[in-house]
Amino acid sequence: MKKLILTSMLAASILSADTIFVSNEKDDTITVIDSNTNKVIKTYEVGQRPRGITLTNDNSKLYICASDDDTVQAMDVKTGKILYNLPSGEDPEQFALHPNGKELYISNEDDGIVTVVDTENKSVISQIEVGIEPEGMAVSPDGKYAINSSETSNFLHWIDTKTKEIVHNTLVDQRPRHIEFTKSGDKVWASSEIGGTVVVLDVKTKEKLKTIGFKIPGIFKDNIQPVGIKLTSDGKYAFVALGPANHVAVIDAKSYEVIKYLLVGKRVWQLDFANNEKKLYTTNGVSSDVSVINVEKLKVEKTIKVGRYPWGLAVIPSK
Repeated sequence: MKKLILTSMLAASILSADTIFVSNEKDDTITVIDSNTNKVIKTYEVGQRPRGITLTNDNSKLYICASDDDTVQAMDVKTGKILYNLPSGEDPEQFALHPNGKELYISNEDDGIVTVVDTENKSVISQIEVGIEPEGMAVSPDGKYAINSSETSNFLHWIDTKTKEIVHNTLVDQRPRHIEFTKSGDKVWASSEIGGTVVVLDVKTKEKLKTIGFKIPGIFKDNIQPVGIKLTSDGKYAFVALGPANHVAVIDAKSYEVIKYLLVGKRVWQLDFANNEKKLYTTNGVSSDVSVINVEKLKVEKTIKVGRYPWGLAVIPSK
């Protein structure tokens, strides 16, 4: 009876709040957080070195880059059970799901390729050679382009999703990491970790619109290493995780000016919204916690302890 009551409470909590999934790189686990209480409600054991995570279009499964297992796992979000593995290629780190929900574009760091997987029949559609150490991966809202970043080559590779061929390369600053399209799909933002910049590109012309730099009083320039990016759907803000600088930059997404720096945990890596973009969650790898930012107030409100070296984030909105 006690177990039944706890299960019912957990189910009610998930229904009334957004459900936040966090991959813990060194614990080989996924932590589940309730967005209303900001408490950990479950921890699931998964494959080795989970990093990038993303949800299926119907939010029924969580795809997990189990990097040291050289596979992408599909986890049932209700039970935490691993349902099956996808043929990802070696060392998957980040990936992006096409809007059609079928094609998964996976960045294989050790192989220098992007693997495209058919998630329905669990087979490889294509493998596309890109630059050295591919990392970031994003697909445009209209599904026309997939963009991959190669850390060592310092390029963004524009892939035509119909032909599965590279149609353009954009040279950016050193060690490009994360890529994020605007909701409208007319612009794309990309971070360069060692270069210490974020570039904004026009998708139609593929021209650079702005290169944004960062300066935090009391923080050495070399420690300011942009990684994760999240853009509000209203086009007002861009949030950029600055790695070992332990801050998140808040940028006016129209003027491209930095408004504020928010102190979070150590080595902030990735970001994601919850509660209709009223909250922003950050994974802080070295301090093994998650920071919760009030988006309206631009203020850090809470810290949540999770597993060791939290890396990726994915959010299921409440019903």
